[in-house]
Amino acid sequence: MAATTLAQLLSHSAGVIRDGVDAGQWLDRRPFLNEKELRAALAEPLIVEASTRFKYSNHGFGLVGLVMEAVTGEPYCDWMAREIVAASGLSETAPDRPVVGRTPVARGHTRRLPLGHRLVVPGDHPTHAMAPATGFVSTAADLVRFFSSLDPAARRSVLSPESRREIIRRQWHDEPPGSGGHYGLGIMRNKVGDWEWFGHAGAFPSCLSRTAVLPGHDVAVSILTNALDGPAWAWSDSLIHLLQGFEKRGAPGAKTRDWTGRWNSLWRTIDFIPMRDHVLVANPSLAFPFSEASEITVVGADTGTVRLAPGLANLGEEARLVRDKDGRVREVLFGGMMHLPERRHASELKRRYGKGAG
Repeated sequence: MAATTLAQLLSHSAGVIRDGVDAGQWLDRRPFLNEKELRAALAEPLIVEASTRFKYSNHGFGLVGLVMEAVTGEPYCDWMAREIVAASGLSETAPDRPVVGRTPVARGHTRRLPLGHRLVVPGDHPTHAMAPATGFVSTAADLVRFFSSLDPAARRSVLSPESRREIIRRQWHDEPPGSGGHYGLGIMRNKVGDWEWFGHAGAFPSCLSRTAVLPGHDVAVSILTNALDGPAWAWSDSLIHLLQGFEKRGAPGAKTRDWTGRWNSLWRTIDFIPMRDHVLVANPSLAFPFSEASEITVVGADTGTVRLAPGLANLGEEARLVRDKDGRVREVLFGGMMHLPERRHASELKRRYGKGAG
């Protein structure tokens, strides 16, 4: 380890073991390593040759923390709380300990399987020498605020523009080669569609997260889940996908404004999404709801024609809004099938099939 550089550690290319030969701390079966235990683990041979590939290592970031303590002469958490958290104006963030004050701290949960239900995982234990790797207690608002400050174009940051450019610069391509992901210095890089993002994922034995900054769009997205099967990655990509759809098609106009809402039938649930001059028919059950979405051209006050659709859908057919006596949309016709609001649809199902349940 004597020849290992900080750049290798920060870019996860030092070849250090990921979580040790006993990674039970990530299964909540043992405490996180103290400094003595971490130093002993770091004395072991490298897993792969340094500077040959991207290989994530929490132990490597633990070593970065030891270096910081040696340079600053104070505990890692104390220095970070003052020089990074407070200096960045983060009021709901703390390194390696619950946020003190009025902000409640959410409890995490196990996966739904194999029990069929989730159990609470407190996730409130200290991480000792691994704090530089395990991260922070924070909120979505603070995560967006901090990661946005790492954009080289940000007006306010604790880092210089040169440092920010170096942090987000692609250092290594992720494996396998077709994944599309890259890694900088403690920063993930990837893209959704044509939009590139930088940020990072987070994980602890109770919760998952991902935060993504979209340079050039003045947008950042942070997804926090308090369950270990919460699809933070999928939701983040899905939200970016939705934003791309609105950027491409524009905000709704006067003709399309009423073509909105979630509608249900025996076969499916659809979302009417009004855009500039047409209505997107989205599938909320998909990770990317706008994928293969049909489009309705509004031709009258409450009538439209499906102008774009996959071959198995309803190209060229009628779409229609049905209003009540007060002028409110109460149901929609799409593809020859009447779709209802959730409550009315649920009542219909109970009325028609409730006696045969079970």
